[in-house]
Amino acid sequence: MTAPDLALVARDLTLDGPWGPVFGPINLDITAGGVTVIEGSSGSGRTSLLLALSGRLKATSGSLNVFGRTRPRDIFEICSIAGFEGIDELAESVTVRDLITEQIRWDAPWYKLIGRAGKPELSAVCTLVFGDHPLPRLGQYVSELGELEATLLRIAVANTKKPAVLVIDDLEQVRRDSERAYLVERLADLGQHQTIICSTVNPLPDGSPAESVTLLEDVTNPEQEGAR
Repeated sequence: MTAPDLALVARDLTLDGPWGPVFGPINLDITAGGVTVIEGSSGSGRTSLLLALSGRLKATSGSLNVFGRTRPRDIFEICSIAGFEGIDELAESVTVRDLITEQIRWDAPWYKLIGRAGKPELSAVCTLVFGDHPLPRLGQYVSELGELEATLLRIAVANTKKPAVLVIDDLEQVRRDSERAYLVERLADLGQHQTIICSTVNPLPDGSPAESVTLLEDVTNPEQEGAR
């Protein structure tokens, strides 16, 4: 049997901050495609690790290879992120139409005129991520969206270019169990064509279509180490 291709390989990856270690050393082997969920308690450095894996943070030491790319700038180019507090949060005072329009204009060549988004553009951006769930209305304000809808919209906007790797922080932003289960199902569907990496505090239920990676509970304890 042929070994599966690896999307990401991290060896002894460590990040130190002004007040001490943030995470590491971490060793990860993540196969291409599917959904990998990084699990760890508050303070385990999950969010910082995801930012490092996606090329948004430079690790203090160790090595990282994402589809053959090793420099953060190069990894950045093939990774998109969603669900990160203070980074891709949606302004509550904007409408879905304005958000979709802005993203399409951002993706388009600078010389191309882009009109306001309509239903075709909404469908093009959102359908793949939302699946069977009803799409938001163009005139809805972000503040009117439920947790699941807002999270799916953030993912859809981040995923317009279908990058090789999509990194999503904190699945438990969607607090209702049934809605979070649907979110994981949608990520599994995306994982047929991309590599999806996300994080959670609590273990996923048995039968979830994702592989879990347990991280440090306490980054200051040298007796513990990241495990796949």
